[in-house]
Amino acid sequence: MGRSASKIVLAAVLACVGIVPAVAQQGAPPKDWREVKCERYKAAWTEALARRGTKGVGREFLDNHEAFLASGCTTQGNVCPRSEEELALANIMVVAAMNAGTASTFPPFACRR
Repeated sequence: MGRSASKIVLAAVLACVGIVPAVAQQGAPPKDWREVKCERYKAAWTEALARRGTKGVGREFLDNHEAFLASGCTTQGNVCPRSEEELALANIMVVAAMNAGTASTFPPFACRR
């Protein structure tokens, strides 16, 4: 049996008895909190759009929000709700973000111009 096969057999035996060495747990590094928050926020955004739709929501609002998501939620927020529908969606997302464990300042909603 080769060296690689021996390691696999050993890892399998240890896993069966509940002892798995750290070497056997190679995988993606743990995500940082910002990545986790962004994933949760993206999921909430997708759900909000699926439930509410985009009627009354302008292209600029959607494009600016998409740019925020595409940045990994790292760019400074510049998504300005102008219509009642945009403001309602922004409010939903602030609550959703807080429910996902982020601060109310995490979402990108701001009117800077």
